[in-house]
Amino acid sequence: MSMSKSADAPHRLETKIGIVIPGDDLGEINDKLAGHGVLEINGRFTAVKRGILSEKEKVVSVEPIHSKYTPRPGDLVIGYIEGCTNNIWFVDIGAPFNAILPMSLGPSKAEFGGARSVIDIGEAIICRVQEVEETHSSVVSMKGMGLRKINSGIVEQFPPHLIGRIIGKGGKSLSKLKSNSECRIVVADNGRIWVDGDISGISKVRYTISNLANENFGGEN
Repeated sequence: MSMSKSADAPHRLETKIGIVIPGDDLGEINDKLAGHGVLEINGRFTAVKRGILSEKEKVVSVEPIHSKYTPRPGDLVIGYIEGCTNNIWFVDIGAPFNAILPMSLGPSKAEFGGARSVIDIGEAIICRVQEVEETHSSVVSMKGMGLRKINSGIVEQFPPHLIGRIIGKGGKSLSKLKSNSECRIVVADNGRIWVDGDISGISKVRYTISNLANENFGGEN
């Protein structure tokens, strides 16, 4: 499957192995084939799934990482756009099933047929879970204060069930981290954390997050 994309669109760092996220540039096609979680765009491979990059017998694919996040109505989440139609975006929120973002719940400037011009595949958004079906598929919304497309900073991953350690009692730990790093920080319920600031501040936040993760996993990543 192939899709066209503007030739002057920026490519992310080419990845050979390890964890990739939607939108990551996986390198030139050459004589290789696109497998699960990979699209061909302008002669290069692009990840459309979050997972572990794998190349077997000239087939480049992304093996999904099993998630423990279960969406609940009202949850604040950070998601990656994995695909779209004329009026719906499909969003990876780290749950077993992708969420859908209808155009009616997306940015106000979105018009029918112009979904990719507003939020493109691989881009990240801050949104809120509006409803969850019996099958655990969910609908998310960008209607609300602070809900937006992420245009700067980084997104870090942390075990969803341990997010409370970053926030702390009454939000004190998070407030202290924001003050010490001078960064904007959004901690989402699905274990993704948006950090925006200067390089020094972002490094402080990443160091703190890494230490908290290591404390809970006996030093293992």
